[in-house]
Amino acid sequence: MKFSDLPWLNLVLFVLFLVMYLVALVANLLLILLQRLDSHLHTPMYFFISHLSFIDIFFTTSIVPKILLILMTGNTSISLLGCAMQMFFSLTLGVIESILLAVMAYDRHVAICQPLLYHIRMNKRICVALVASCWVASLMNAFVNTMFIFRLQFCTPRNIKHFFCELQPMFRLSCADTHFNEMWMLATSVVFGFFCFLIVLFSYIHIISTIMKINSSNGKSKVFSTCSSHLTVVIIFYGPITFNYMRPPSSYTSELESVIALLYTVVVPMCNPCIYSMRNKEVKEAIFKAIVKISSTLKNSSISQ
Repeated sequence: MKFSDLPWLNLVLFVLFLVMYLVALVANLLLILLQRLDSHLHTPMYFFISHLSFIDIFFTTSIVPKILLILMTGNTSISLLGCAMQMFFSLTLGVIESILLAVMAYDRHVAICQPLLYHIRMNKRICVALVASCWVASLMNAFVNTMFIFRLQFCTPRNIKHFFCELQPMFRLSCADTHFNEMWMLATSVVFGFFCFLIVLFSYIHIISTIMKINSSNGKSKVFSTCSSHLTVVIIFYGPITFNYMRPPSSYTSELESVIALLYTVVVPMCNPCIYSMRNKEVKEAIFKAIVKISSTLKNSSISQ
């Protein structure tokens, strides 16, 4: 898909996407490093956050470099293998992020509603098992969806009206009957999207119910602040994905679909680490300590010279 015939507009878009991509990479890498280096962040919640950052790095990397190449060279072609790989990785990482957000909601539910059982139900072995299960389910889903798509017969000219290889644009490109594929996509969207959202919803219903039982307003705000950043990320991620994947095929429009897809492939990976950094006291303290440590190290090295 070509973005624009105007060279100056392509240049503006190139700079915009490049800046957003670099911010996403740097911010997510810093969050991962902070979680590894600061012992106060060695908790299940930040273990999941660091994995979310890892996923966001590769999710946006599966999409944005190709966009930058198109904007820089004007060459919009992609090989069949390249398209299949892009679809496989974006599906894998998009689904694992959806499942992981549900796991993080369960983590907050146990921490707030059942605090005495937290270290038993969310020990290191269980956390690793949950993340591994997310990966296995996501890889299997992506493999099956990609295999079904590339068994279809595609019409010529093969012009994908989208900025990356995604399921709905590939359906429109096929000359074959895609009813089975569309039903399969809807089923997997319900399992990995809607059910995960329900887990988040029911978790937060119990969390809010527990918070309302706290007598002091200070205590309420303190408890809610521990999950407000996650709730913000859930809203900005599930909203666009639900809009794109759980609509009837007759309502698809390539322009609107592309704009919505930009939100969860480019904007969300950039916003997630910023949201967790700005709204979490522990992360802000870890950032401050890291800055102080780096400053003192630089100062000592300059004095010794």
